[in-house]
Amino acid sequence: MSEFSRLRWLCRRGMKELDVVLSAYLESAFINAPEQEKQAFRSLLEMPDPDLFSLLVGRTETPDSAISILVSKLKKTIRR
Repeated sequence: MSEFSRLRWLCRRGMKELDVVLSAYLESAFINAPEQEKQAFRSLLEMPDPDLFSLLVGRTETPDSAISILVSKLKKTIRR
């Protein structure tokens, strides 16, 4: 299984809202993203759904600057 296929599988979450946001990023931006952003995305996919959802809706913040920047990008796609 390729890494992209594995990541696509990991984007399938227990919450449809997360599926939509994560899959959209993977399909549209991941391939051309800088390596640091790709690693931040991989780290996001390791998070439990409630923690990830809290980050995306702004209930919590992360001390990791790369993840924080990526979450900001993902939030912008949610608002569109």
